[in-house]
Amino acid sequence: MLGTGFNVVRFNWIASPAATELETIVVDWLGEMLELPKSFLFSGNGGGVLQGTTCEAVLCTIVAARDQMLSQNGKENLIKLVVYASDQTHSAIQKAAQIAGIHPMNFRAIKTSKSTSYALSPDSLLAQICEDVEAGLVPLFLCATVGTTSTAAIDRLESLCAVAKDYGMWVHVDAAYAGSACICPEFRHFIDGVEGANSFSLNAHKWFLTSLDCCCLWVKDPSALIKSLSTNPEFLRNKASDSKQVVDYKDWQITLSRRFRSLKLWFVLRSYGVANLRSFMRNLVKIANLFEGLVAMDKRFEIVVPTNFAMVCFRILPSALSETVYKNGKLDIVSEELANEANRKLLESINMSGCVFMTHAVVEGVYVKRFAVGATLVEERHVITAWKVVQEHANVILST
Repeated sequence: MLGTGFNVVRFNWIASPAATELETIVVDWLGEMLELPKSFLFSGNGGGVLQGTTCEAVLCTIVAARDQMLSQNGKENLIKLVVYASDQTHSAIQKAAQIAGIHPMNFRAIKTSKSTSYALSPDSLLAQICEDVEAGLVPLFLCATVGTTSTAAIDRLESLCAVAKDYGMWVHVDAAYAGSACICPEFRHFIDGVEGANSFSLNAHKWFLTSLDCCCLWVKDPSALIKSLSTNPEFLRNKASDSKQVVDYKDWQITLSRRFRSLKLWFVLRSYGVANLRSFMRNLVKIANLFEGLVAMDKRFEIVVPTNFAMVCFRILPSALSETVYKNGKLDIVSEELANEANRKLLESINMSGCVFMTHAVVEGVYVKRFAVGATLVEERHVITAWKVVQEHANVILST
């Protein structure tokens, strides 16, 4: 409300010095809470910026990586550039690659499996890179994810960065959902290896008590963004900007004008403090673990992937259906397709109740329900009630 009321006109530094300086401060604060390497902070040689969404952040980094690579290999090689991610990576990465001019055939969504908890395998990445290099293509960009959309899977950053480094690739770490939890020491290990990446982002508007939109992007080399995204029309020129001693965020993003996003992040950090923010994260993870335990106690269900944060992925097992499915008087083995249909009907029934709302994903052909705990006022009693709703609707589905 204050940010809107102030109506700060954020074109360049001289038009919004307070907003700019506050942004450089809060992104360093949050970076220090995450124990990001000094190379990602303004207090080091890097820096952070508040974008609208991950889509914007990734597009900016792909464009910077593209221009760096083409300056070395020639612009005529744009058609050869390849972007890598796992098949669990958010579709925003593929969209950003297309906008940046990467040929659609050169986007690699590398298959993952349950054996690795749907994390991207370094061996699979290396095999794909070798195949592309042999075909005369140029590896450009890897997006590693900490907390994928479908299952909150965690890519192992250290080993993936080591593979990418051998080929001079830009590595971006997308921690849109789970990154916020890494302010807690017990979760910080999930981003171990981030020092080998070129950029890192998380969405404060997902799990950090900040209103939409607020995507925090840190880069080791701000000049890479500035070279690709900078324009200097005469009407924006001023002594402060020309001196190169100030930050002009117009050169760190797609748009020219921008909202006063740093103000709302400043309020969150100052109002709660580090201890309370950590307590908030831990409580939600604890409540999600309670739900996971309730699911595990019912043998009709399975936890599809381990719960690392505050999202539980579960489903009705095919074996729970086989007791009720007969053909010609004989028990029929239930297929995954039938199990998927039962889970689909269960989710629809639960959501239609108006008591609980969940979403779904399909991983390796398996339909999974996603129970995400994230509301600020949620308590254990809400989760217990939610599980009772799931069981009641499951009873109806299985009996019919």
